Amino acid sequence: MKADLVLKVATNNPGKVPEAASLKKLCERLLSYMLRNKSPLFAGLATIICLSFIQIIIPQITRYVIDSIIPAKQFNLLPWVGAAILMISLLTGVLNYFRSYMMSVFGQRTIDSIRNDLYQHLQKLSISFFNSQRTGDLMMRLSQNVNTVGNLVTADIADILADAFIFVAIVSYLIAADWQLSLLLLVTWPLIVYLTQIFGHSMRDAYGDVQLQAAAVNDHLQDTLSNINIIKSFGNEKYEIDRFSERSRNYMEANIKAVRLWSVFFPLIDILNNLGNLIVLVFGSWEVMVGRLTVGELAAFLAYISQMNQPIRRFSKVVNLLQRVAVALERIFEILDTQPEVVEKEGAVHLTSVKGSVRFEGVDFAYSSGEKILDNFNLEIQPGMTVALVGSSGAGKSTVAKLAARFYDPDKGRVLIDECDLRDVTLESLREQMGIVSQETLLLYGTVRENIAYGKLDATDGEIEEAAKAANAHEFIVSFPEGYDSIIGERGVKLSGGQRQRLALARVLLKNPGIIILDEATSALDTESEHLIQESLAKLFKGRTCLAIAHRLSTVRSADLIVVLEKGRIVETGTHAELLSRGGRYAYLHAMQFFKKASVLEPSHSASGVF
Repeated sequence: MKADLVLKVATNNPGKVPEAASLKKLCERLLSYMLRNKSPLFAGLATIICLSFIQIIIPQITRYVIDSIIPAKQFNLLPWVGAAILMISLLTGVLNYFRSYMMSVFGQRTIDSIRNDLYQHLQKLSISFFNSQRTGDLMMRLSQNVNTVGNLVTADIADILADAFIFVAIVSYLIAADWQLSLLLLVTWPLIVYLTQIFGHSMRDAYGDVQLQAAAVNDHLQDTLSNINIIKSFGNEKYEIDRFSERSRNYMEANIKAVRLWSVFFPLIDILNNLGNLIVLVFGSWEVMVGRLTVGELAAFLAYISQMNQPIRRFSKVVNLLQRVAVALERIFEILDTQPEVVEKEGAVHLTSVKGSVRFEGVDFAYSSGEKILDNFNLEIQPGMTVALVGSSGAGKSTVAKLAARFYDPDKGRVLIDECDLRDVTLESLREQMGIVSQETLLLYGTVRENIAYGKLDATDGEIEEAAKAANAHEFIVSFPEGYDSIIGERGVKLSGGQRQRLALARVLLKNPGIIILDEATSALDTESEHLIQESLAKLFKGRTCLAIAHRLSTVRSADLIVVLEKGRIVETGTHAELLSRGGRYAYLHAMQFFKKASVLEPSHSASGVF
């Protein structure tokens, strides 16, 4: 089927919406970040309080003009009223600027803390976490989800706080001025609260689906754009366009569903709000006519209601905003609450320069699928030795390398370097002593110089060039128009496979580690590139311990020890010549690879030489 030939991208249904955490708990965790920046927050709050009191003053001026100045025809006071209103407007403008600036500073610092904590925590998580996650989804959490929270903290929270203070101040005044009229205004509020709860829950589910569908779109984009060569080589452009259109349509429909809920909720709030205003207008007019209120007092009362209507209207939007933010916070905190499987032990020692001995003692290991990959695996590598691991696909070769670098911990047994259990040393110091070159050469977007220097961030230009020469990379680098400052493209797409591999080796040579791990480092290279790489490897191995995983057996002939694995167990060990002479599993693999018609019956795994 065509779909089976193309890389797998996010499914139409990327998963269930995370079970809703308590909104209170989410707010408390967000508040803990907000309180890291108290100074701009408190300055902004003080400004908001001042603005709230100014909002109360303006209707009182209206009441005074209607009840006192107009009946008494005090023309001389009108300029003073105008000047007062102008001064209040200017003061309000200054305070609004100060409020916006301080709350923006507060919001940006808060979001910066969240974003940095999230990225820092991702760096601490184990390889197993990233193997089970979609890159597009993780990028969305770091960008779109953080930005959603940022919109609340940077701008919206200032409006929410201002509305809250104005609302409380006005309600307090109205109750004190005319509690009966105020109670009539409040008659519709229980229904508003009830509708908010009903629609709030539905909108939260709707926005959860929006986030999931958006993640599916991001995953598809990330996978297809980074693997465009595969898509074009199979002529599957139309197929991928259709798949993207389907995901985009699902995202669109999820957004429409969320907007439909909001579009129903907001007018309902307006209707209830206007109903309360109508009741106040009718009853207030009756009070004026019977002499319980003056015209100015009613005008002030209606002005206050008009001011209060704006916070109530915005409150319905806040409900919509909070549901989106709650979903974003859930997705952010879901990552922050994930614990790494490989944890640095408290009091772990710093591993200084190593001699290079590596030992596996009774190691059992299985990935999350549960199938055992290594079974009672024992291997000892002396300092300076080059040990090659060979065997069928799935025999456990790469797993051995990952355990040596402590990307995973064994389920049973232990791995030691220089007699130190890897669980007793710091991860940073362990990785400092190791250089890893894999079949999939990992290069960053940037210059040749930057990619080589990634092995030693403070390296000089001279050190970088020496490493490139040792890796047989200097000649092709200087042939580029910009030399070492040439941009190599994302993942080194502007380079050949051999060139990428030599840059990776130069990076490791620059690092100068005590232990080298090669994971199928030459399996995809042509003969000429392999020859150049082998020359580079000879320099790399000198004086270092090397663990090499190889599928191409021609690359392991000079190894000090060849270890043959099958189904997680060692079935043979020896040099190339020794293993060929035994006619065991290694000889069979060698014959199959070089098309020899040796008595090509697969040997028993109980052949002599088992380690």
